[in-house]
Formats: sequence, C-alpha cells, structure tokens
Amino acid sequence: MRILLVEDETAIAHFISEGLEEEGFAVDISYNGKDGLRLALDNLSEYDLILLDWMLPGMSGIEICRAIRKENKTVPVIFLTAKDTVDDVVFGLETGANDYLRKPFAFEELLARMRVLLRSSQGEQNTFKYADIELDVDTHRVLKAGKTVELTQKEFALLELLLRNKGKACRRTRIIEKVWDIHFDHDTSVIDVYINFLRKKLDTPGQISFIQTLRGVGYRVNDDA
Repeated sequence: MRILLVEDETAIAHFISEGLEEEGFAVDISYNGKDGLRLALDNLSEYDLILLDWMLPGMSGIEICRAIRKENKTVPVIFLTAKDTVDDVVFGLETGANDYLRKPFAFEELLARMRVLLRSSQGEQNTFKYADIELDVDTHRVLKAGKTVELTQKEFALLELLLRNKGKACRRTRIIEKVWDIHFDHDTSVIDVYINFLRKKLDTPGQISFIQTLRGVGYRVNDDA
C-alpha cells in the first residue's frame, strides 16, 4: 500500500516513514505544503491513505485537505498536529479529514488508526484466501496448507497486492509504485526477483504457478480457485 506523508519536521517524517516501511508500506514524503499538494493531486489514484501535518510551510494542511476533497472524496486523510483543542479537532474533521492524531503520539496508535481507515476504505476485507494459501493483514501472517510461511515485508506486500486484485492484471508500473515506492521510469526487474521468491515459497510442486506472468504487462493471480 502507498502512503503520502506531508510533514515538515524531518525527524518526525523519518521516524514515521521508517516505521511504515517496516510494516510493508511504500511511503512518499513531502516537507512543505505546496509540494505535498502537488504530489497528492498528481497521484491521488495511487495513494491508499494520506498523513497531513496541519502547520506546513507554503500551504497549510487544511488547504491541502480541502483541495484533495475537491478531487477525491474517499481517500482516507489523517491530520497529525500539535493543535489539541476541541475546536481544532472539529474544524479539521469538518474540512474533510477522517481522523486526527495529536502530537506527540505513539507509532502503534498511528498504525492502528491507519489500519481501521484502510479496512473501511477497502470494504473491510483484510483476510484473503487462494486455494490453500491464506493471508491475514492484521496478524501479518501467511499460511500454506495450514502451515506458516515466513515472508519478508516486500514479499508480503507483493502477495497482498496480487490477492487484493485476484483475477485482475497488476501492471508492473503499479506494482513498483505500490510495493517499492519507485516510479515507473526506474528498472522494474526487482519485481521478477520477488515473484520468483513467492513462487518458490508458495507454489505447489508439480502444479502450474499460482501467479501468472502477463508478458509485457505484469502479473495476475487466477480467480479460478
């Protein structure tokens, strides 16, 4: 999943970004309001959630949130701010934010709030099953025929993306942006390496791979099972 973080305090931005990347998210960071708005509007269809500081150089988080809501009514937005009065909270939510987290906050709380919003925005589905493969986003667990399979963060994120889109083509450009936070003009051969990792860990010996290669396009998990 791809997250936009707009935060002008470098230490906080790096702390949040590193934590989210360890959880398997791809994170874009902007340190000022104008660049944050540009990133948001240029990639609205790609972001699964946006984290906004309220007080930003160049343009406030409130202004960014209003501009986002004019273009996209559904992408979840969480304000991260030191403002803590009831009026501030109400004002932020009325602007279009889905949630509001006061600084300083524990990363675990931020992660929990994000997961609640992501479940809601994606129809509450957080567990996926294909044949004898099961994936649970909340517990970050993958089973093959009832046995736990250890996956790296990137392997897990790639498998989750494929299973969320079972039966649909996942284009290479989308995979590289969603899982690795690298834009399409970069080398995408890393995808093939990780697809092979998943196949080695999850394919059933003697059977065709559960991940189909769509030459010139990307990959797909069949919807037959």
